[in-house]
This record gives sequence, structure tokens and C-alpha cells, in this order.
Amino acid sequence: MTTESRSNRPQRRAGRHFLQIPGPTNVPDRILRAMDMPTIDHRGPDFQQLGREVLAGLKSVFRTGGPVVVYPASGTGAWEAALVNTLSPGDRVVMFETGHFATLWREMATRLGLDVDFVPGDWRRGVDPARLEQKLRDDRERRIKAVCVVHNETSTGVTSRIAALRAAIDRSGHPALLMVDTISSLGSIDYRHDEWGVDVTVAGSQKGLMLPPGLSFNAISDKAMAAHATARLQRSYWDWTAMLGPNATGFFPYTPATNLLYGLREAIAMLLEEGLETVFARHARHGAATRAAAAAWGLEIVAADPAEYSGSLTALMMPDGHDADRLRAVILEGFDMSLGQGLGRLKGRIFRIGHLGDFNDLTLIGTLGGVELGLARAGVPHRPGGVQAALSVLAAAPAGR
Repeated sequence: MTTESRSNRPQRRAGRHFLQIPGPTNVPDRILRAMDMPTIDHRGPDFQQLGREVLAGLKSVFRTGGPVVVYPASGTGAWEAALVNTLSPGDRVVMFETGHFATLWREMATRLGLDVDFVPGDWRRGVDPARLEQKLRDDRERRIKAVCVVHNETSTGVTSRIAALRAAIDRSGHPALLMVDTISSLGSIDYRHDEWGVDVTVAGSQKGLMLPPGLSFNAISDKAMAAHATARLQRSYWDWTAMLGPNATGFFPYTPATNLLYGLREAIAMLLEEGLETVFARHARHGAATRAAAAAWGLEIVAADPAEYSGSLTALMMPDGHDADRLRAVILEGFDMSLGQGLGRLKGRIFRIGHLGDFNDLTLIGTLGGVELGLARAGVPHRPGGVQAALSVLAAAPAGR
């Protein structure tokens, strides 16, 4: 090899890359090894066993006794499936502007021909139960057919209180369906499909489930299935009936993402071995430690209400006159760590620290150390001591407590 050809090769960087965006998350070795399997016949008995195990195990993660449909798609596909399987052209749906992803779901609903009542928000707060209750009480003609909510808004680190929203719907006496996006909360933040009376739960594989992107999910209530029987929005690939028939025996109506399903089986096993309550407590603890670091640095958190702080990620606002994307670039170049960018109206104004998935105390401290080093190198006004503040939180509540 010539000297010139060697000089054109990228320089090797020692150590691991820190992928600390709020998803896709780092994939654990156990899941990578589980996926490292030869292709099998997706119509054969080995696959049937895999399909049965995965479909049964998902019920534990969603906390439901009903069916969970699995699509080879991103979470966006599961958004569409939730809408087209339950609604008809011109149906009115209520959605709330809690952030970038809530806005994208609204745009999809509009393109599908639904009448969207999009309740404006400031991207710093979740859905207000009182506002939802009044909206439904005012709908005396019962034109609203569904309420669509993002549980954990990935663009802001704000978590809406689904149990309180369910209670608000019940107080109003309104029959609207409740649909909830849990793409960045399932397997990270407490969520209960059946207990909270959710009709369709939307989820994806690449965050709390610790898998690569490529699988999405709908958990379905009996009420949603009843709506499905009369829904008239066009559907084919997303049709629940087409999926649920073969699913009853462990199969799928079209070619599934076989190797991702091997990984999903392992991911479900890992979550249940740790215990869902322990998983949720771990994420909440890491969120608290990250917020302590932010307070020590003097950086403001996007989430304005402590009752809505996220265990999956923390979004931090930059001081006036400083660009979050420049800070992210400095951290990537100097310390080989990726942080989440600001999306939509928050572009350049915030950066997001993901602390979800297969994530422990030392990973968090390394992440916060990279942020503190980056703030200094980029010349962003801050106070030192964020890492120490996080250590104090972690020491006060050791892992497993």
C-alpha cells in the first residue's frame, strides 16, 4: 500500500462510539447474537414457534391481554395502521401539538382525509387532561371519533400522563377511541395498555425494545376491533384482519422480518428478566441524574412541568446566541459521541441526550462527561460540575433500588 493510499483512509478512533441520540439506541450483544441466525422458512414449523413466542411475549410488554400486530416497518407505518384500521374518510380526530412527532402524525392524518382538530401547544408541555375533557364535553354531536396522543414526545422530552387523559375521557362520557404513540416510551417508561383503557397503542423496535429499526406494532382493544369492522379508510398492507388470521397460528400474511423477530424474542426476554418495574425505575433514575447535571451546568430543560419529565431522554436549551448543532458537531468530532438534534421549530436551539434502552450508570456518566467537555470546548456559557451532580443522584439511589 502506498503512502498516498494510506493517507486517504479515515483515521481509526479508539474506543466505542457513544450513540446517545433518543433512538435508534445501542443494540445489546445478546440481541445481536440472537439475530445472527440463518434464514429459515417463514412458512415452516421453526418459524411458527418463533412467531408464537414473540406474539405472546409482546402482550407482557404492552401489558395487554389483547392482540399485538407486528409490521415490518418503522413507527410511521404503525401510525398509519392505527388510523386506517379504525376510521373513515372525514372522521374528526383530536390531536395535540406537543412536539415534532405529534405534528407529523397530524400531517399524516390530514393526508389520509381525516378532519383533524389540532390543539396548539408550546412544545414544552404534554396534553392537558382538563383541556381534553372540555373538548369532548363540547362535542355534543359526538363527531370526534378518536383522540391521538404522543405519550413521550421524542423531540422535547415531555411525557403526557395517559392515565389522567383516560380519566378525563371517562368523565366526559365520550365514546372516542384513545390512540397512543409509545414509540420512545415502550420498554422505558411505565405504560399499561389495558389498565389505562387505550384502544390502539403504537410502538417501534428501535428504542426501548433495544432492536435496530424495522419493526412496528399496534396493540388493539376490543373497542378498536369493533371500530375496525366498519372503518372505511383504504387499507391493504396495514389491514388488521389480514394479519390476525395467520397470527393465530404463529404466521404472517406476507414475508416477515425473520431475523428481527429473533432479536425481538431476546429483547422481550431481557426486559422480563430485569423486570419491567425495575426497567422503568432505572430509566427514571437516569433521567433525574441527567436533569441534575443540566441544573448544575445552568442549562434549561425543555420540559416545563416536573410531572412530565421523561425517563427516556432529556432535551436541553442552549443559551441565547449559541447554536446547538455546532455544539453537537464539536462533541462528535472531539469525543466521538452523537447527541440528538433539535427538530422542527427547535432546530439549532436544543440538543437531546438519550438515556434509554440498554443503558447503565457508567454509560450515563460517560455521556454527561462528553457533554461537559463539549460545552467547554465549544465555548458555551455554563458552570462546571454537572457530572458530579449526576454522580450524587446516582449514589443516593444505587442501581436496583
